Amino acid sequence: MPKVKKETKKEQAAKGMSGPQALNQAVWQICDVLRRSNCASALQYVPELTWMLFLRVLEEQEAIEREEAEALGLSYTPSLVSPYRWQDWAAPWSDKPDTGKTDDGKPLGWKRRLLQEGKRGDYFAFVNGELLPWLRGLRDQPGASPKQKVISEIISPIERVRIDTESNFADVLDRVHALRLAGTDTQHQFMLSQVYEGLLLKMGEKNSDGGQFYTPRELIRAMVRAVNPRLGQTVCDPCCGTGGFLAESAEHMRARGGELTTDALDALKHRTFYGKEKDNLAYPIALANLMLHGIDEPHLWHGNTLSKQAVYAGLWEGAPERFHVVLTNPPFGGKEGKEAQGPFPFKTRATQALFVQYVMQILEPGGRCGIVLDEGLLYRTNEEAFVKTKRKLTDECDLWCIVSLPGGAFTGSGAGVKTNLVFFTRGRKTERIWYYDLSHIKVGKKTPLTMQQFVKFFDLLDKRGTPEAETEHSWTVDFAERKRHAIEEATPHRREADAQRERAMSLREATKAHRKAGKPALADTLMPEIDAAEKLARDASAKAQNIEDAVYDLKAVNPREKKVTDTRTPAQLLEAITEKGREVDAALAQLRALL
Repeated sequence: MPKVKKETKKEQAAKGMSGPQALNQAVWQICDVLRRSNCASALQYVPELTWMLFLRVLEEQEAIEREEAEALGLSYTPSLVSPYRWQDWAAPWSDKPDTGKTDDGKPLGWKRRLLQEGKRGDYFAFVNGELLPWLRGLRDQPGASPKQKVISEIISPIERVRIDTESNFADVLDRVHALRLAGTDTQHQFMLSQVYEGLLLKMGEKNSDGGQFYTPRELIRAMVRAVNPRLGQTVCDPCCGTGGFLAESAEHMRARGGELTTDALDALKHRTFYGKEKDNLAYPIALANLMLHGIDEPHLWHGNTLSKQAVYAGLWEGAPERFHVVLTNPPFGGKEGKEAQGPFPFKTRATQALFVQYVMQILEPGGRCGIVLDEGLLYRTNEEAFVKTKRKLTDECDLWCIVSLPGGAFTGSGAGVKTNLVFFTRGRKTERIWYYDLSHIKVGKKTPLTMQQFVKFFDLLDKRGTPEAETEHSWTVDFAERKRHAIEEATPHRREADAQRERAMSLREATKAHRKAGKPALADTLMPEIDAAEKLARDASAKAQNIEDAVYDLKAVNPREKKVTDTRTPAQLLEAITEKGREVDAALAQLRALL
């Protein structure tokens, strides 16, 4: 039997990663190098890894685009020029005659060789003093393409290489170069969406700031599938984090769009995806993520969405005022100042309530939204802005579904808040709300939610409004009937309030008449009656308002939940406690006997 030649590590690497598991393993090995090279925390090594991974895969992606253009007889202009291309300064070089060549025929990694053969410090001097400034300045070059502006924004936070030595830097470059776009599976077609899911999950687990812009991937997939963005529609995430909702929407639209026409593909690349993000770390990661999902022109706005204060708005030029689809996970528990509250009719410091108002402003009539909201916003009726926000939502939008998530749905990303998925369509008043309850599922860091747990949900989603959609864990609330009933219940209190106000007004007229007639003492005797009537009016009005506001407690309360109650008498409970005490005493006696 002939001997099979064993592949070298370089030959294995050249074939690319065999799948997501191998890819993630390779990336975590790079992170290990970064951790020992002055990038100890995820908040340090994620940005460092971002720009190198991006430039590596950008080059591979542009090589494919160049081949496609040449096959069609078209000219192709790459985004970067020599010596600032990955193939010039980052790719490993070799003396072997079969070594690769750059696009202009030079040996692969020629610039890197010159720098490494020079004096110590030349490599960092080039990268920090020439390469990074040139990349950051791309957006300001005359005639800069949309892709070049995006590249500039991805590099903009990187002032210098954080890695401590040129040797470690070269080690990281070699490992990054070994990563290949080819070989990743179709579900995770592009590399960064996989890489950053794992990286940000680790950041959340360590209770750092990473969890604030990380949404579990399975929840994103479920929400995108439920809202179903379609080709030709615009998609926006006003607090996009690392771009997960937009990237998944792109994959969803490609998968369900059938054979993509040239115009449809062009629209996907240039005129479909819009987002806003204020976090300096998340913003460039989102841009990289979206570009590597084939979105050549991601329209991401860097700044505070609510206060409209921009850090950089150059990529937002030409964006529409309203969108067909909004998918988002606004921050929970944030507190905003007066500047952020200014543009909204219902003032509150609560970030999530302001974002609900914002989403209603930017949705097209008939536009659909999927949003993650904390439980507090749904059930609280003791704050005027919360009630008015939910009243406007149900008056102007069809709130067609609320999914109650398990308490630990976001535990893996550093958040333990109880959350819900809320879906609505702008332009139709809410008549009925279909609830689906997943809160009985036990999830945690090692047992996260998966799409498997949404199978029944999707099976019933299109059947809502029929008896088939009413199950042990799903039910429908007739919201319109609930409002009518509340108004009927509140009406007597409203009438009582009106009657007491009229009585107080009549008494005030009487006091005026008495004083005019020179009978101030008689007028004074009516004042306690006036105060009492006004108090009764306030009390009756408050009762009516509380009844009507209670309608806007939208929390999912499963009417079919089987509640376990302890029916034992106090005497039986005491006997049970005594019996447990005897068991403990017996166990302690056995332990003492062994000593």
